[in-house]
Amino acid sequence: MGRIVIREELCKGCEICVFFCPKKQIVMSEKFNSKGHHSSEFRDTGECNGCTVCAVMCPDVAIEVYK
Repeated sequence: MGRIVIREELCKGCEICVFFCPKKQIVMSEKFNSKGHHSSEFRDTGECNGCTVCAVMCPDVAIEVYK
């Protein structure tokens, strides 16, 4: 099982990670970060396999993947 950590303050809410996550484990948060963006949020349902697609696609390098 994998897990990811999204650094809210680096996320600009582009939703690229949401689109590319094959397991649909990333959603947009309802909260705003200090820059006024809705950041991404990891929804841990135990299905994440740590594929790293989200981290590779993130233009802000805001995602860390743990296997």
